[in-house]
Amino acid sequence: MTAAIRVAFLLALPWAAAAPALAQGNAADDEYTRYELLEPGSAKFRILYQVTAVSPGARYYFNPIRKGSEASDESVVDPATGARLKFRVVSGIEARADGFAGADSTTDYIRVELPRPVPPNGEVRILIDKTYRDARSYRHEGDEIVFDRSLGIRRNAIVLPAGYELTGCNVPAQVLSTDDGRIMVSFINPGPAAAPLVVRARRLAP
Repeated sequence: MTAAIRVAFLLALPWAAAAPALAQGNAADDEYTRYELLEPGSAKFRILYQVTAVSPGARYYFNPIRKGSEASDESVVDPATGARLKFRVVSGIEARADGFAGADSTTDYIRVELPRPVPPNGEVRILIDKTYRDARSYRHEGDEIVFDRSLGIRRNAIVLPAGYELTGCNVPAQVLSTDDGRIMVSFINPGPAAAPLVVRARRLAP
């Protein structure tokens, strides 16, 4: 077999065609998450996750569904245009096949179809909107509601239900008011590890 024929043969192999996709990865930058605590007692909270995909050539971005949380009401938007993006929930094995070589085989992911492949030295920003139900993370303790969750990204905000006041937070945070009058706790995680956040609140007296 000549060198030219051998090269052509290798390029024709299925794994050779798939190799560039596997090299794309799932690198992210400039992440921001807003958690909106829904009706107390429901164990539900809405997550608005803004992220920039930066792996050159990537056609998808993979957002993990945390184990122990039930996901619902998912949608994805291109913030630049407001257009809705296609997505579907895939297994970790499917995520690996689609380009995320580091995917956990025991975790499910929201696979977002990016509006365009990530260009060299470029980026694509998306907004993922989803709701989790997780009674371990969002629960009642006496007359207080508690949001107790490790948060791995750098910038985060937690919005309390309407009519609730903040009674405790275990990390330094900025306390703000949203346009509709809800209390928002905003903080930056300065370390490389996830921040073990605990936020407590109670209903305002009538």
